[in-house]
Formats: sequence, structure tokens, C-alpha cells
Amino acid sequence: MKLGAFSVSLNVKDINESKSFYENLGFQVLGGEINQNWLIMKNENCIIGLFQGMFEKNILTFNPGWNENAENLESFTDIRELQKQLKVKGMNILTEADESGEGPAHFTIEDPDGNQILVDQHR
Repeated sequence: MKLGAFSVSLNVKDINESKSFYENLGFQVLGGEINQNWLIMKNENCIIGLFQGMFEKNILTFNPGWNENAENLESFTDIRELQKQLKVKGMNILTEADESGEGPAHFTIEDPDGNQILVDQHR
């Protein structure tokens, strides 16, 4: 199962303080809007998202159709197909993608320890 680019989405208290902290660790801004309280930062192949006031817990994130530079992949498994495969395996989908749609969509699942996983397709 190909899930695409992986990142950790962090719930932060102060976006500016967190940005400075991760810059000190060698991360650079890859995308986002600090004035909207979110940034995507990268250090080599490590990607983190900083999100202030958007969700309660940290989230593991996968982006089908993207590589680690947020560049479109030539070939990928559509999010609706991934969701169908997980349903066949009996996995509980918390928030479902509309299986009749196409293009951007997302779904969420939770691991046995309550960690949220977002599968978010942007194209």
C-alpha cells in the first residue's frame, strides 16, 4: 500500500516560537502561511507541519500523490482506493472520503493507541 509522503502534524502553542525552535534543528520552511498559523518545514527527508489552534492532538499524515517535496508523483493510488482497501481489512474509518468523488479528499483513522492518522490527497 503506497500512502505517499509522510509527515508529522504538530499541534503547537506558539507558531513563531516553534518555527524558531525547528529552524535551530536545521528545518526550513517548505510551505504554509505563518499568518494563518500553519507551516510545513523540512530537514532533508524529514517533514513536520506546525499548526497553531487547528486541532487538539499531533497527527501522523500521509499525502498520496506527493513526494517529500510536495511534488506530484506520476503514478499513485487514489485515496478512495486506499480507503476501500482498508475497509476490506476491517479497519474503522473515522472520517471518510466521498468514494464517488475524484481529486482532493481525505480520511482519518486511529491506531490502537489513539494516535490519529490523516490520509490527505491534494490532487
